[in-house]
Amino acid sequence: MLEGIVRESIGKKAAKALRRDGYLLANIYGKGVENINAAFKSNEFIKYIRRKEKLIFDVKVGDITLPVVIQDYQRDPVTNEILHVDLRVASKGVLSKYLVPVKTVGTPIGLKNKGVLIFSKKRLLVKAKAEDLPDAFTLDVSKLDVGDSILIRDIEAPEGVTLMDADRVSVVGVIKAK
Repeated sequence: MLEGIVRESIGKKAAKALRRDGYLLANIYGKGVENINAAFKSNEFIKYIRRKEKLIFDVKVGDITLPVVIQDYQRDPVTNEILHVDLRVASKGVLSKYLVPVKTVGTPIGLKNKGVLIFSKKRLLVKAKAEDLPDAFTLDVSKLDVGDSILIRDIEAPEGVTLMDADRVSVVGVIKAK
């Protein structure tokens, strides 16, 4: 379980001091939950996120333990260091919107025909209850040739999960290399 601290002050000066001490700033929010301003040790957070297998994971802030999902994060444009992360509380039985990652399997046919696999969407917006939330959408791209793509309407969502993006939006595709 990932452990963090509750930030008492949310000002700029306090944020700089926490970052200098190696902390990653975070906001934890959700339906029916009061917002929590937290901070996690940056290295511990990154290691934990890389090792996790499920989309929903537990964090302990102060004396509260919450199941959360990473909603968004901000990076420094120069150093590419993560500065801030938004965590959404995944409450059981509450219908909410989440971003679910897209993973691919297979090698597209189009790569042999001088094509390049591109991701139009790395994460898909879904509306679901926490217990119905998939860990990722796995797409088979082995049949894609140059000019082919997989659209939102081609993805089968599990029961209880609604895809919120327009059905004509491309998720992955193979384009001709320049």
